[in-house]
Amino acid sequence: MTARGITRAILLALAVASCQRVVIEGGGAPLPFEGRSLLGIPLAAPEIEPERLEELRANYAEAHAAYDADPSSEDAAIWLGRRLAYLGRYRDAIDVYTLALRQHPESYRLRRHRGHRYISVRRIDDAIVELTRAAELARGVPDEVEPDGAPNALGVPRSTLQSNIHYHLGLAQYLAGDFEGALETYRTGIEYSRVNDDMLVATSHWLWMTLARLGREDEARAVLEPIREDMQILENSGYHECLLLRKGLRSPEDVLDAAAGEIDFASRAYGVALGHLISGDRERAFELFREIVAGEIWMAFGYIAAEAELARER
Repeated sequence: MTARGITRAILLALAVASCQRVVIEGGGAPLPFEGRSLLGIPLAAPEIEPERLEELRANYAEAHAAYDADPSSEDAAIWLGRRLAYLGRYRDAIDVYTLALRQHPESYRLRRHRGHRYISVRRIDDAIVELTRAAELARGVPDEVEPDGAPNALGVPRSTLQSNIHYHLGLAQYLAGDFEGALETYRTGIEYSRVNDDMLVATSHWLWMTLARLGREDEARAVLEPIREDMQILENSGYHECLLLRKGLRSPEDVLDAAAGEIDFASRAYGVALGHLISGDRERAFELFREIVAGEIWMAFGYIAAEAELARER
């Protein structure tokens, strides 16, 4: 066997050994905690409703079987990591992506997913490095729709590879307080996000807040020009409503009262709070930031952003 063949065999053995650690029948038990919040609080794996947990474990078992059949498959590793993450096992998902990257070091797809999960576990600096590399590797690559792991009500995938890379990179930079960097990333990402209204409002939401924080009011207003009430929104209604708030078509109460669940509330409440912060009402803004982090759905981006605001005030 050649040296290259020996190296490949070792990598495959490492991948199998690792998955024997993270893959336990029925989905396995979560680690004691997945990381620490930006406020230093341990983040325990979320509880999942029994019916939903059964479905997630079945999906996980299918992904595990596909990975077992071909541990060298980039696609199988991505889906194993995604299914672990849906179970709240973000650190195990990161481990799967890390091992797969030993075999596929130029994979922008693996780096896009690992970068996303670095954000989940609050490894923000690592996320910026990872997603920057993903963007570099994917430069010039034709965009493609990403299949859904958690489909919307119509089962219509909305996000794409390029829009997701730039969306998550911009978010990581925003969370780190690098608003100039986030602006550059979102300006690139907005072009990919015109693929449909869901992606357009998602990127526009964070782009507007980035510009507003930088005091670039005219440019922030320009972001709102294509935003309409009759957009086809299947997933990002919270972001859409926040943008309509910026246009004067909703009140803060309208936006918050329409929240459907904790994740949606975190998205909406952060957007409303940021508006208060920009307008100078810091008391109301921080009241909402604290209300967001009092919830339990700590993987929501609005939740992480509220943590970042509170952490910067320490």
